[in-house]
Amino acid sequence: MRKNNNKGQALVEYVLIIALISVIAISLVTLLGGYLKDAITKSSCELIGEEYVEGEKAGEGHCVKPEN
Repeated sequence: MRKNNNKGQALVEYVLIIALISVIAISLVTLLGGYLKDAITKSSCELIGEEYVEGEKAGEGHCVKPEN
């Protein structure tokens, strides 16, 4: 009788699941990266007391010193 060894199969399944999750995460960051960058920039502008100015495209926003 031969004994079945399923450890290799389980490892391959885990690697495939991790690869799929990685591809999805990279795709989401690529698609939404500009919006994420704008959200972080907007938060940092508020922390340093500057005003946030939106750019023409997503991800092009920046901080400017407020005019007095």
